[in-house]
Amino acid sequence: MTSDYFIGLPQWKHPEWNNTLLQDPDQGALEQYAASFNSVEGNTTFYGLPSVVSVRRWLEETPPDFRFCFKFPQSISHQGALRHESEDLSAFLERLQPLAPKLGMLCLQLPARFGPEQLPELMRFLGTLPAGVRYAVEVRHPAFFQRGEAEQRLNEVLQAFGVNRISFDTRALFANPPSDPITREALEQKPRLPLRVLATGDAPMLRFISPLNRQQGERWLLPWVDQVLRWIGEGKTPFVFMHTPSNGEAPELARWFARQLQQRRPTLASGFQDWAGRERLRRQPGLF
Repeated sequence: MTSDYFIGLPQWKHPEWNNTLLQDPDQGALEQYAASFNSVEGNTTFYGLPSVVSVRRWLEETPPDFRFCFKFPQSISHQGALRHESEDLSAFLERLQPLAPKLGMLCLQLPARFGPEQLPELMRFLGTLPAGVRYAVEVRHPAFFQRGEAEQRLNEVLQAFGVNRISFDTRALFANPPSDPITREALEQKPRLPLRVLATGDAPMLRFISPLNRQQGERWLLPWVDQVLRWIGEGKTPFVFMHTPSNGEAPELARWFARQLQQRRPTLASGFQDWAGRERLRRQPGLF
């Protein structure tokens, strides 16, 4: 890995990005995305397995230092509650095997009903996962955010397995709740839980969601600049993913954050390359 950190978005294609991040109609969306960002959240695997053809194409369309962070299928995390997942888990890992060199993280998003009494299932599940891949867990049960015995036990389990506890920062979204339908939908879907900032593994992950007006989220995001730099200084490899209610503004939010990191530490090996430079290069006339 050549970058000090990984940064990306929840997806690599969006119609609002066509004149900025995805500016070349003759080039594929993933290729253009990967020219600016070195990681992406693979939310599609939560709903079903990608085809063999898709996996092979993703491998071919991304550079060697690009990293995918796929979610475990909901058939494992939600429907099966980690109890009856063996066939689905085997199929999931087998399907992604061609992408093994580019797997940054496999992420387990657990439902709000998954509480302290299910921690033995989580321990058993983590114990079945193959080595050589980083893993992350996102919890949503209130008991894991009360700084009590349940939260302490969860953190101990994750630390024991070297699994990263995901920090999902929704504070800016709930602090600025306008009445537009896009934001209302996001407020209904996103969890309103206390923020936890800790590294239980060597690759802490931040998922940050800004209001539709991304400038309103910048003051909430600014402290994360120091935190990400602190993690890097400790020898960890942070993964940072930026969201907005529609994700139309997400590339600009990520660009702002990457610039803040670079200003604070100019020697940082960046995970971001500005698409504006690609646009200028594309517009230059040829020599012949």
